[in-house]
Amino acid sequence: YKFKNYQFVLALVFAIKEINRNPQLLPNTSLGFDFYNNPFTEKNTLMNAFIWLTGMNDAKVNYNCKLEQKSAAALTGTSFAISAHMGTLLQLYKIPQLTFGPFDSILSDQAQFTSLYQMAPNDTSLPLGIVSLMLHFKWSWVGLLLTDDHRGMQILSDLKEEMKKNRVCVAFVELISGTWNSLSHKFWKNSSANVIIIFGDTDSLQGLMKNIGQKLTTWKVWIMNSQWDVTNHNDYFMLDSFHGSLTFSHHYEEMVDFTNFIQTVHPSKYPEDTYLPKLWHLFFKCPFSQTDCKLLENCQPNASLDLLPKQNFDTTMSEESYYIYNSVYTVAHSLHEMILNQLQVQQHKNGEEIVFLPWQLNTYLNFFIPFDSKYDIINFWNFPKGMGLRVKVGSFSPYAPHGRQLSLTNQLIQWPAQFTEIPKSVCTNLCGLGFRRTLKEGQDVCCFDCTSCPDNEISNETDMDHCVKCPESHYANTEKNHCLQKTVTFLHFEDPLGMALSSTALCFSAITATVLGIFVKHRDSPIVKANNRALSYILLITLIICFLSSLLFIGQPNTATCILQQTTFGIVFTVALSTVLAKALTVVIAFKVTFPGRLMRWLMISRATNYTIPIFTLLQIILCGIWLGTSPPFVDQDSHAQHGHIIILCNKGSAIAFHCVLGFLYSLAIGSYIMAFLSRNLPDKFNEAKFLTLSMLVFCSVWVTFLPVYHCTKGKFMVAVEVFSILASSAALLGFIFAPKCYIILLKPDKNVFHGIR
Repeated sequence: YKFKNYQFVLALVFAIKEINRNPQLLPNTSLGFDFYNNPFTEKNTLMNAFIWLTGMNDAKVNYNCKLEQKSAAALTGTSFAISAHMGTLLQLYKIPQLTFGPFDSILSDQAQFTSLYQMAPNDTSLPLGIVSLMLHFKWSWVGLLLTDDHRGMQILSDLKEEMKKNRVCVAFVELISGTWNSLSHKFWKNSSANVIIIFGDTDSLQGLMKNIGQKLTTWKVWIMNSQWDVTNHNDYFMLDSFHGSLTFSHHYEEMVDFTNFIQTVHPSKYPEDTYLPKLWHLFFKCPFSQTDCKLLENCQPNASLDLLPKQNFDTTMSEESYYIYNSVYTVAHSLHEMILNQLQVQQHKNGEEIVFLPWQLNTYLNFFIPFDSKYDIINFWNFPKGMGLRVKVGSFSPYAPHGRQLSLTNQLIQWPAQFTEIPKSVCTNLCGLGFRRTLKEGQDVCCFDCTSCPDNEISNETDMDHCVKCPESHYANTEKNHCLQKTVTFLHFEDPLGMALSSTALCFSAITATVLGIFVKHRDSPIVKANNRALSYILLITLIICFLSSLLFIGQPNTATCILQQTTFGIVFTVALSTVLAKALTVVIAFKVTFPGRLMRWLMISRATNYTIPIFTLLQIILCGIWLGTSPPFVDQDSHAQHGHIIILCNKGSAIAFHCVLGFLYSLAIGSYIMAFLSRNLPDKFNEAKFLTLSMLVFCSVWVTFLPVYHCTKGKFMVAVEVFSILASSAALLGFIFAPKCYIILLKPDKNVFHGIR
């Protein structure tokens, strides 16, 4: 017996009794019903319909043996096939037909079924509800088991469309034939999907559900629509396979009066009911007569249907029973409106009964179309064992604001026995923090590899498609899941490198000042006088400034220091190199003066070589002025040179101008080198041409090496390279030109005489 179907009869009786007791609805009119049990075959379905229409057991088409035709409408269900076959016949008579089975798009075709009205709401929002559930639990890899009919095709299309929008992927699709009595479970046994959606009705899923139950499949979560009730199984050990499943059921208000009505149902109260005695015989062991389907004695007078186990008979109104209840009220209100209308347009004699034909009721049914309703989410518990409880754990409302459509109480949900926590159903585990998804070629978007974020990019959420680049002022931590504030830094005086360079600059400045003091003290000595004493003073003072100018590169840069760094460097070194050039020219001219020639004698007497210093210095000042006027140096930040740091440094402004200044210095250095090289072998006890040559050679080597090294370094190390080059080249000039002279002045005074000069 299908105990659930008997509740349909009781819902019909309950609704009719309520209406007949209501004086405001159909006064002076009582509703009744004929009940026909349809075995699921097309022949029997149409045969019972003909018996009802004709009043003959041996029905003949177009004949009616009923004395009175009082049937206002037909209620059919639950299967689509029964309603469709009945509809094909009933539309010939224009008899209103109300179906209480699941909504079907074919039955809503008014051209084919002109008098058929579906009480169940359309499931247009069911795919969205199911996908919302997937997203709530982060299930992105699911299987589909659907009926192989038009409803299955429609839900498959709608589900795939909704899944594609939300990046939920289909692991497999299997269409279930309604004629199957058994089914191989290879589809879900070999699949990595732990969540499987089942869509269909009771008749089409019989074989599938039986197979699932017999396999004791306790490692999958089943997501079902409300047309299948797992408590229908006769073998209750099979319920373990469905423990933890979730069902989307149309929401309806709980009918407490119906539960109270169920408690009053008894065979003695409804003697015409042949089904009740069978229930009492089956569950309460009452003697039963097979001939007339009556109880042989008044057995168990206090017995009631609500005493039956819930898995056998649920006294709570089911979804289909609710549609039957609404169907009866829909017909009653339509009849009431029709009768009132006839009373207004017709004049009747006292006591004359109003006569109507069923087709007239279609006008008042107004093509009843229910709206897409809210869904209750039901969790199936097989605890205690065999009880088969249906517990509401949430709801889905398609009309709620986005983001609040799904409401779930996770703590109430019981999962299949295989899982101790919320099950996971993914093709690939979610990418953790610091990783991003990389799609696999030719596979679904749910199947991917996890790739570490690139440098200075993070992902602070799981399963991200793209990493987020940190701002310039931040950098990614080692795990690449958080951006950290960069430390602002520059070449500090307190920094070991800055301290070493500044100490070196000060030491060399002090040494140069000491040398200058020695030269001033021994200004009348032959070695000082022989090498152009004035040029030596100028060169030593310039070298002191050169050493001290390197300090401008150390410390926090500002606009003033950035401008002074380059201009001071360019001008001071121009003075130094011009002085060296003047010294070299002086040596050459000094040895050429012994030959006849007024020009050489004039150059020597007028000291014209000394004019090279202001001339070249003026040229460098003009070049620096153009630089400052077009694109001067400025304070800049380098956030890429050193990981986790923002380097504050001076930007050269115009790279062309900077290299022009260096080029000018190179030209002076090479000119000085050539002049010194040419005069290196000229005879003189105090000839410094060789030392000038060496100093220029080292100077050129330092600055030729400077450019490639400078462009290969980053951040504050660029500054350190430039400072080192200034100190090294200045030290070369100081060491090679003045160290030999100081050696003679201080340690070999006996050589500091004019003896031996030719």
